[in-house]
Amino acid sequence: MDNGKKKLKLAVDILMTLTLLFLMGYQLWGESAHEWAGAFMLILFIVHHVLNGAWYRNLFRAKYTGMTVLINAVDLILLATMVCLMASGIAMSRHVFSFLPISGGMGTARLIHMAACYWGFVLMAFHLGLHWSMMLAWFRQMFGMKKTSGVCSLILRLMSFMTAGYGLYAFVTRDLAAYMFLWAQFVFLDYSESPISFYIDYLAIMGLFIWIAHYLSVIILKTGRKIIPETYEK
Repeated sequence: MDNGKKKLKLAVDILMTLTLLFLMGYQLWGESAHEWAGAFMLILFIVHHVLNGAWYRNLFRAKYTGMTVLINAVDLILLATMVCLMASGIAMSRHVFSFLPISGGMGTARLIHMAACYWGFVLMAFHLGLHWSMMLAWFRQMFGMKKTSGVCSLILRLMSFMTAGYGLYAFVTRDLAAYMFLWAQFVFLDYSESPISFYIDYLAIMGLFIWIAHYLSVIILKTGRKIIPETYEK
């Protein structure tokens, strides 16, 4: 892959992540801004899949290992979740897609949108975590960054662990599981909350699932090397 395409893919991924974080703060920005950001997310989603068209071509050709099974399973579930999220969002739209002749089923669309929103957030973070090492390698290659020293690596690992720990706390206290599994029918929105405290929590939650996915992938890859080392030498 050429450097220009790598930069474009990375830029799209960063924009998708930032847009997703913006969308999670519905109560902070209002309905109209939420819908326009959602429409922008739809465009980014399409561009992302066009740029990663090789994934579709190789879906049934790849040699499957534990890691490829995990990555493809997460990606397929994320794809289905995002389709549900965007379809339900379009169905409920009062601004961007209000011209569409859609009526009825708003209650169902709202529940689908609510669950898909939180599942999409978690799965996108997990997706990033599975590709974290690759993304860091891209960053280093594109910007000529040197590999961090042992001390810096240790500090970064400790920081990531602390972020994941706080992310777990935020995940539990904000009751995200209840929204993901529809144990709650409505999302509690605190319109008086500071955007800073909101995004600290959601960045930490994102960090939690990036951390889980990254270290899970490390374990799977190390286990795979021990069992079938020749697979990684080809």
